[in-house]
Amino acid sequence: MKKIIIIFTFLILSCSTTKLSKTESENLKTEFTEMYKIDQIAQAGKPNGEFKNYPLENWYKFKDSVFTKNKNRVEYLFKKYGYLGINEIGKNASNDFWILVQHSDKFPEFQKNVLKSMKKELKKGNANPDNYALLLDRVNVNSGEKQNFGTQVNYRLNGQAKPKIGLIDSLNIDKRRIEYGLKPLKDYLNQMTEMHFEMNKEYFAKKGIVKPNLYN
Repeated sequence: MKKIIIIFTFLILSCSTTKLSKTESENLKTEFTEMYKIDQIAQAGKPNGEFKNYPLENWYKFKDSVFTKNKNRVEYLFKKYGYLGINEIGKNASNDFWILVQHSDKFPEFQKNVLKSMKKELKKGNANPDNYALLLDRVNVNSGEKQNFGTQVNYRLNGQAKPKIGLIDSLNIDKRRIEYGLKPLKDYLNQMTEMHFEMNKEYFAKKGIVKPNLYN
């Protein structure tokens, strides 16, 4: 009996996380802001800003190094503190934390671990429902599975956005999206189509496409 109690106590301690102090919380807010800025530079499809003259080979190496470095740091913090939600670091920094996880596509197991923790925090109001929906779809797509919300897209040759791989339940998708704070799927796909068109106007002009191909 004594041995069982010792083992049980060890398991509790091994699964526990460190509670954030107020100072640590403020420091993480600053750190995540900076990590987010670099992430957004690396997320661009082509060299930009101070990196605009980078050869493509160097640019891709830079992108890879950013995502890997960010993932390693975020994973360390996740293991130490658990899910860094609104209660821990505030809404903005928690959103930055989520984005860094969302962009860790080379590390699907890490994304799955955060998603599992995020689901628990969602029930406590400590995570954004729309962010959870986006990460769930991301994890599904990275696993070759259909999406729940249709948030992850690719594009037809005419520039029109469409959900990657497909949808689990297309009939009830708008009801499900609204429950998680997302706009109706058609509106979302049109928004993504417009953004894609604006970012690639010259390319589409060469193909004779002068406006985004929206869903009616």
